[in-house]
Amino acid sequence: MPSNDVRILIQSAVPTAVVGAAAVAVGAAVEGGQGAIGAVIGALLVILLMGTGLYVLQWIAKSVPHVFQAMGLMMYMTQILLIFVFIALFKDTTLFHPQVFALSLLVSTLTWVAAQARATMKAKTFYVDPEPAATGDAAGKKESAERPS
Repeated sequence: MPSNDVRILIQSAVPTAVVGAAAVAVGAAVEGGQGAIGAVIGALLVILLMGTGLYVLQWIAKSVPHVFQAMGLMMYMTQILLIFVFIALFKDTTLFHPQVFALSLLVSTLTWVAAQARATMKAKTFYVDPEPAATGDAAGKKESAERPS
């Protein structure tokens, strides 16, 4: 993973982890141990799914760039589907408090999306691959040699 992509990943994961820690504190204060566990699971689920999605999308952008946009949409749909599956599997659990889990999941997701948008805007990533100067000079000489005078 190139350093620019790692920077975006870190700049997204760290604020999400901080918000997740705050959600754990609030969940523990409001609902006790079950609230804290719910907040931890919600924040970790977001960091895991969004981090994996970002990594996969960066890999797709490098290896198969012409399907990047379609894969991005598919990745977000898959993430939402996996969250729904997780919620459906654990809807009747007594392991954690479901409302604290849901609020932690929502706040962590919004934090991740905002932090990733900010990190991507600040990254100043080239959208056109610049050619090296030596290659450009050789191409210019070749083109001028092929032109009739």
